[in-house]
Amino acid sequence: MHITLAPEPIVLMSDARVAAIPVAECGEPLVDVHGTLLVDDRRADTTGSFAHLRRGVLDRLVHAQSLLPDELRLLYVEGYRPPDLQRRYFEEYAHKLRTANPAWPDDQVHQAASRYVSPPEIAPHSAGAAVDLTLVDADGTELDMGTRVNASPEESDGACYTDTASISPQARANRALLADALSAAGLINYRTEWWHWSYGDRYWALMTGQPAALYGPRALQ
Repeated sequence: MHITLAPEPIVLMSDARVAAIPVAECGEPLVDVHGTLLVDDRRADTTGSFAHLRRGVLDRLVHAQSLLPDELRLLYVEGYRPPDLQRRYFEEYAHKLRTANPAWPDDQVHQAASRYVSPPEIAPHSAGAAVDLTLVDADGTELDMGTRVNASPEESDGACYTDTASISPQARANRALLADALSAAGLINYRTEWWHWSYGDRYWALMTGQPAALYGPRALQ
């Protein structure tokens, strides 16, 4: 397996500084995004968990939507992820990396896995703080973003990294449209995944200089 490492100076989810951020849980509810955003069903689950976010995150996505050109819409792919599911995703990907690289120590596997799946103990998705999304045109056709949503670093040879130079000018322009709207609405990007944006979690707190996260992991009621 060819491993594409995250270019500097990206701060990975496995960074100790992320885990060190305290959580000052604000108690904001998880809400269903159906009826507010255009929802794709590729990550749908039987309970509908994937279509939930914290209210403050959804409000910011609605604002981001208003900043896009009239002919474009956000396409919501996945938000909340139960902690058990997050752990399974992380362990499965770590197992693939470990199998392909048997000489790697555990900490190297853990770091490499965090380029693509957040460690479960700090995962923004499990706090309802993160969303995976893309852009569609007026006909509902996804814009060219350089890779598919959820393309791994190995599959895409690093083209999943937000600032990669290995995609077309049109794909870069489309990523910039998405980034400009979401950044203006207060969300931050995990730069190994152009589609992953969050607000209120530990990673957001570290990257924006906040003293604590607003949202911690929780169960969907």
